[in-house]
Amino acid sequence: MANLINGKEIAAKVKEDIAKEAGNLAEYGVTPGLAVIIVGDDPASKIYVRNKKKACEEVGFYSEEFALPEKTSQKELLALIDTLNKRFDIDGILVQLPLPKHLNEKAVIGAISPKKDVDAFSPFNVGRVMIGEYRFLPCTPAGVMELIHSTGVEVCGKKCVVIGRSNIVGKPMAMMLLNESGTVTICHSKTENLAEITSQADILVSAVGKAKFVTADMVKEGAVVIDVGMNHDDDGKLCGDVDFADVEPKAGWITPVPGGVGPMTIAMLMKNTLTAAKINAAAATKKSGKKN
Repeated sequence: MANLINGKEIAAKVKEDIAKEAGNLAEYGVTPGLAVIIVGDDPASKIYVRNKKKACEEVGFYSEEFALPEKTSQKELLALIDTLNKRFDIDGILVQLPLPKHLNEKAVIGAISPKKDVDAFSPFNVGRVMIGEYRFLPCTPAGVMELIHSTGVEVCGKKCVVIGRSNIVGKPMAMMLLNESGTVTICHSKTENLAEITSQADILVSAVGKAKFVTADMVKEGAVVIDVGMNHDDDGKLCGDVDFADVEPKAGWITPVPGGVGPMTIAMLMKNTLTAAKINAAAATKKSGKKN
């Protein structure tokens, strides 16, 4: 029977530490500020935005939500981002994805200042993750790394397999594991003999987006299994990429869905916003010539 990796508890501890640091910054008149932009009325996106706003309140951040209509133009959205880039009270800017189809997602992400790109989606910040010299880490993969660390299992030297090659999770996830000296294999829809590869993994991360895709025959005995998926099964019940009931008896460590990776993603967003606030405050102090 696998040990359960409780993302809610770990995320709560991370946010507790962030709140303490935010309190220290407040003594110097600095309050981390996050702007969240949502375009349209997607119900899931609204829930995510609400959760992020709640997290800001929990850790003592200032947050501002910009809810734009579905028909917002590219020009209008870019103008808002430009305004937020110039605001001193906003340290982080997040545009909730996905965007309506008439908007250019790459252009929108690229318009956010790298210093305020707390999702770490911009090419500049992705490149820094690639070479291991980052300020911000993409939130979901960063959360996954925290969950792996919580098990006490060392990444160094381990066989690590990532299922999924998205720019948001799969690719940066592989880079983070590699940066900690894991031996990394990325699998995807074109991978042959998938089960043969995944069953050799000491650490298996699934971000494929298919309900109960990973079964026990695909998992090594005692492996750390991290489930990034957020899907619905045939009964409409929320589930992950991993067939939890099938895999749990075989894995050494496993994350549940919900309550695993999800809470960590938001916790890492708060961590990135805190980092941005520190960097911006230091830059402002240097520019003014003042010393705290």
